[in-house]
Amino acid sequence: MKVKTEQEIFDFLKPIADGMGIEIVEVEFKQGREPTLTIYVDTEEGIDLNTCADFHTAIDSPLDEFDPSFGAPYTLQVSSPGLDRPLKTARDFEKRMGQKVEVKLYAPLQGKKFFEAVLVGYDGNCVTLAQGEESFKLELSKIAKICLAIEFD
Repeated sequence: MKVKTEQEIFDFLKPIADGMGIEIVEVEFKQGREPTLTIYVDTEEGIDLNTCADFHTAIDSPLDEFDPSFGAPYTLQVSSPGLDRPLKTARDFEKRMGQKVEVKLYAPLQGKKFFEAVLVGYDGNCVTLAQGEESFKLELSKIAKICLAIEFD
């Protein structure tokens, strides 16, 4: 099935999202038996079901005209990115600065492949992490996954 690129879909929907105070976090088009276009969204205040529903309604007709699947049927979903979503973009890292993150490495560092630390810096190639009084830089290429640490009270 031929589809427009995720970047084309993002660029098309961004003005609608901006007008509603919504940030498009990611666009994902999964093909297969039941093709699905999922738009992950967030706001400064966080995301709720009503915001997802409102955005879905706002983009449904414009997407029909934009025709991202060139006439083939697909399911449209609007969703929260979730608390455990990996940090990927500069904006993701900026928003999580000063917060505790979970880091999973491709290869062990000082005998560990998984640890928690506070995100204190990001320069596009490396993150700076703090554990207690110590801080260290880690190249993004060595990180399999980095996401916000979820703590339960």
